[in-house]
Amino acid sequence: MFIQECKNFRPIKPLSKIAYLLNATLLLCLLTLFFYFSFKVSVYHFDFALLLEYKKTILNGFLNTLLISFFALGGSIFFGLVICFFSLSRFIVLRFFALFYIEIIRGTPLLVQVLLIYYIIANNLGFDNRYFVGIFILSLFSGAYLAEIFRSGILSIALIQIESARALGLSERQILFYVVFPQALKNILAPISGQLANLIKDSSLLSVIAVNELTQNVQEVNSYVFATLEGYIILAIAYLVLTLPIGLFSRYLERKYQK
Repeated sequence: MFIQECKNFRPIKPLSKIAYLLNATLLLCLLTLFFYFSFKVSVYHFDFALLLEYKKTILNGFLNTLLISFFALGGSIFFGLVICFFSLSRFIVLRFFALFYIEIIRGTPLLVQVLLIYYIIANNLGFDNRYFVGIFILSLFSGAYLAEIFRSGILSIALIQIESARALGLSERQILFYVVFPQALKNILAPISGQLANLIKDSSLLSVIAVNELTQNVQEVNSYVFATLEGYIILAIAYLVLTLPIGLFSRYLERKYQK
């Protein structure tokens, strides 16, 4: 029954710009009313003015989170591609290394990895730069998930397409760049965008090693002004500002590939 329904599925026609704008405005109004009445009936007195004195501290944390996420993004893509090729390699040692790496990283909490790698491995090796170690840990963690996403995207390409490309005389490199990668990228856009958004949110765990990112700075401000709820509301909005463009850009690329 479900398979038959999937076969009969027809893509929903995109809305016109006017209809899209009207629906977005209506949703925004409903959300605004919901939060307005939620705060109005609350017994807690919200005072966001308390945070204005420390706006530079919050802004610095926001910028640090942005930089950490950017470099960790590049590192996680690098580790993801390397481990993906290891897992698809003909050498059994590389395949076992990739399997061991992925299972260890995905099977343990990120918080535990941050504490163990920084306080045991990094300190013993003489690396005391919290930002560098934090970026490295995030890259390792997210790279394990990206490796599986990349591998599933490559394996989703039908073998007959690769054989047809070989029959046309394309080299292995040409097949990889002109046949496999474009189709694989189309299939993995959604999970990649989700993982990248998670990477930005996971950077908040670096506060346990005193990295001055957004969460750490907001917690520091909360200890001064005791405006806990106001601080965490600002924190949620800031992370939304960082992650929302990733989802929007991913959907734009998906629509572009569908044309």
